Amino acid sequence: MADSDDIPESTVHNILEQDTLKWVFVGGKGGVGKTTCSSIISMLLARVRPSVLIISTDPAHNLSDAFQQRFTKTPTLVYGFKNLYAMEVDPSVDNDEFGTEGMDSLFSDLANAIPGIDEAMSFGEMLKPAQVVACANSLVSMAPHVQSLCGPARALGSVGREKLVQTMDYSCIVFDTAPTGHTLRLLQFPATLEKGLEKMMSLKSKFGGLLSQVTRIFGVEDEFGEDAIIGRLEGMKNVIEQVNKQFKDPDLTTFICVCIPEFLSLYETERLVQELTKFEIDTHNIIINQVLFDDEDVESKLLKARMRMQQKYLDQFFMLYDDFHITKLPLLPEEVTGVEALKRFSRHFITPYQPSLEKGTVEEVEQRLSRLKEQLAEAEAELEKL
Repeated sequence: MADSDDIPESTVHNILEQDTLKWVFVGGKGGVGKTTCSSIISMLLARVRPSVLIISTDPAHNLSDAFQQRFTKTPTLVYGFKNLYAMEVDPSVDNDEFGTEGMDSLFSDLANAIPGIDEAMSFGEMLKPAQVVACANSLVSMAPHVQSLCGPARALGSVGREKLVQTMDYSCIVFDTAPTGHTLRLLQFPATLEKGLEKMMSLKSKFGGLLSQVTRIFGVEDEFGEDAIIGRLEGMKNVIEQVNKQFKDPDLTTFICVCIPEFLSLYETERLVQELTKFEIDTHNIIINQVLFDDEDVESKLLKARMRMQQKYLDQFFMLYDDFHITKLPLLPEEVTGVEALKRFSRHFITPYQPSLEKGTVEEVEQRLSRLKEQLAEAEAELEKL
């Protein structure tokens, strides 16, 4: 265990203060509040960064619900902000947009079949270096989302905003990812692609002559020739290699794990942290959502039992991740939707939540006594009616 003086701050200040950070991934088990947390983190980053984009790569998009605003695959300015944009990457590929013949159709189908291709190609397109963008443009037929990101931006009210959307030149980009399993497949994607390309190369050396003859006979040598196929896959590999390089740079990329204080969520968070470490991806923040705090409002036996259960897993979190920034968020009686509600809830990300009254103090006992008197008065009134 770390000394009390060495325990990291229980907030996300470290994320906001890291000026070099370009990519922030927010992920975890389904239903733990990833979208709410990623939305608030993007709002907090918008306070200290010139421009921020939040992207939902979860097939079950909730970003529009969180902000109560409709988002599409084109970056859209969030209501109430001048520098925060949001978009939802559509996981389905519409082949009609890109043609149904030749290599266009073939690689669109291939792109749909690869787990994590949406996130990987979207991430690759938004890498700032010009050579990567040029490479991504050549991969339109393989990953239609790239063209959706490269295509003409919808008018957003100013030339500056249009240019920002077209170039994806944001100072920081937040990814609201899919549940853990899909995200882990995304992290494995670069290595999987590299192995696939090696197999393709070996097949080329064995059957390259036969493939060339067949394509020449059918007159499709230009589109389906071995050089055309290998060339496109090689171009795709270059993009993914640069994606992988940025994934592993702790100055540019970090992963924030979101969970709740329950066994399954603790187990999945541990698995996620181990996999991130295996892939050399920086992670030093955990957000524990839906925490029941032992304050004056908790009188129910059920809630007290849940608090004891949660405390057991909270202790395990702090024991396992004593060198992490662990932020605890309270369970609220209402949903956190809409910009104003997100802003109100964001204070718990930068200031640790504290119960309104400390147990055992005179004020806390007086408040409990006052509540008991109110309950007694209500019971007497109900008895009077009966």
